[in-house]
Amino acid sequence: MLLWLLLGVPVIPVLYGLMRYLRRRRLRALGDEELVRQMMPSVSPAKAWVKMILLTLAYAFVVLGAARPQVGAKLSHKESKGVEIMIALDVSNSMLAEDYAPNRLERAKLAVSKLVDRLSGDRIGLVIFAGSSFVQLPITTDYVSAKMFLSSVSNESVPIQGTAIADAIRLSVKSFSPQSEKSRVVIVITDGENHEDDPVKMAKEAFENGVRVFTIGVGSPEGKPIPMNGEYIKDKDGNIVVTKLDESTLREIASEGGGAYVRAGNGEFGLNPIIDSIRKMDKEKFDAIVFEEYNELFMYCFAVALVLMGAAMLLSEKKWKKQWF
Repeated sequence: MLLWLLLGVPVIPVLYGLMRYLRRRRLRALGDEELVRQMMPSVSPAKAWVKMILLTLAYAFVVLGAARPQVGAKLSHKESKGVEIMIALDVSNSMLAEDYAPNRLERAKLAVSKLVDRLSGDRIGLVIFAGSSFVQLPITTDYVSAKMFLSSVSNESVPIQGTAIADAIRLSVKSFSPQSEKSRVVIVITDGENHEDDPVKMAKEAFENGVRVFTIGVGSPEGKPIPMNGEYIKDKDGNIVVTKLDESTLREIASEGGGAYVRAGNGEFGLNPIIDSIRKMDKEKFDAIVFEEYNELFMYCFAVALVLMGAAMLLSEKKWKKQWF
């Protein structure tokens, strides 16, 4: 975000040039321009520009330093012990309903972000789905990247609308690493309004292959309309569409998938009891290559900025005197 301030770098010389132009216009009002220039023989426009450029460069390096640039110092081999968790997150338009604050999708993203903060040694991945499914984040122990990819998710992340829960479960199962055999979990977060396939059958197949499927229901049984572009979505007959939580389907998915169903609340979203169940599972050993250390570069940027500002302050706007030897 701070790097947007670098857009001011080309603006500063333009504003300075405009200021000097207006100043020259005021000087012309005093009399002949050449005569006025002769009355100020020691003033050097070139040195004034040099001073301004030095200060502009100093500003740029201050912004770069504030942005905290880093480079990876080294790669290291790391062994961890935990569970592989694939989050299958519904991003269909129905997740825009506002029975949670600010809406179902944003509340779910916040809950997953808090889940990531609790992980230690576990691997996590993210599948997003609507009418089709995509791997948003492959299975990883890089929790910083997980939160970054999660923050970019929206209802526009999947172009095909609908709710294909079975496809999301299938893709989640395929996305586990070969290292995990018995510590694999899929957590489906959705309102349960399935329109495309048979998620119960897919959950049973996943469980038979050693993957436990948990479900979190997001929404209310009485339903809510779906806001979009300042108005509610309507069907082909002009009636406002109301999206309701389908708990029966989600309970059946969790039952056949060897997991558990939890209905999300505004306070306790439902991940805590699921995580407690996961903690009781056998742990796998994972090997990973990770960046262990980072070199901070901000101090070099600030040092360069300090030198440039010092040079600008020492530089006067008077002409250099000629010396003859």
